[in-house]
Amino acid sequence: MSNKGPIGIFDSGYGGLTVLKEIVEQLPQYDYLYLGDNARAPYGTRSFETVYRYTLECVQWFFDQGCSLVILACNTASAKALRTIQQNDLAKLGTDKRVLGVIRPTTEIIGSFSETNAVGILATNGTVQSNSYPIEIAKFYPKIKVYQEACPMWVPLIENNEYQSAGADYFVQKHIKNLLAKAPNIDSILLACTHYPLLMNKIKQWTPQGINILSQGKIVTDSLKEYLHRHPEMEAKCSKNGAIAFFTTDSTEDFDSHAANFYGKPVKSRHLAL
Repeated sequence: MSNKGPIGIFDSGYGGLTVLKEIVEQLPQYDYLYLGDNARAPYGTRSFETVYRYTLECVQWFFDQGCSLVILACNTASAKALRTIQQNDLAKLGTDKRVLGVIRPTTEIIGSFSETNAVGILATNGTVQSNSYPIEIAKFYPKIKVYQEACPMWVPLIENNEYQSAGADYFVQKHIKNLLAKAPNIDSILLACTHYPLLMNKIKQWTPQGINILSQGKIVTDSLKEYLHRHPEMEAKCSKNGAIAFFTTDSTEDFDSHAANFYGKPVKSRHLAL
């Protein structure tokens, strides 16, 4: 009986597909299992306890499907649930399994993009309130000052296919202006939500030239490649048939129609009842 299984990619909804897209482009040989917990989204407005409970339930499902490595491609889940799962639950769920997030890989390298030591974070309310980015960035780059701006309307605009509308322009301009008003010397802005790459054209339009705009797909992919290289014992547990399966806890028809915008190609999902 093989102990190999797919790499699990988890998100509260669609945003993690922007990360999966980058990972598959760079590491197409592996098998992947994607789960969007759309029935209980958004996570960004929920309490730490609720996000932890939902995320742990989904991680357990991935392990039950044979995944030894699960990536929380969701900033809110990474901020509110990852540490507790790593420290308290993996010992019970399986010491040979690993759960990774999107915050650590980003904060490890963000300092290399900033010359002014002023970094801006655009994120959901939940990620901003968790203070995860300032805390983690300080561990690697204590001189960097971090300025955060919550963008509560961005995810709803994207998920309602309004991200190319004039309404989206208003909210993108508003929050970038708010962020830069906190510190005019910000030279790097992190999109700390995996939905936000869909707004990239508008974000670039309303951001002054010369400011780095960083999205997480490539950063997380590069980190995963390095992780698999450094941990051959985990890499050996990942099956390699180039297969991808998509699951959602909500309507598959609704998921598939939205998912194509994030993944860049048609998606055929299956329903999961949790």
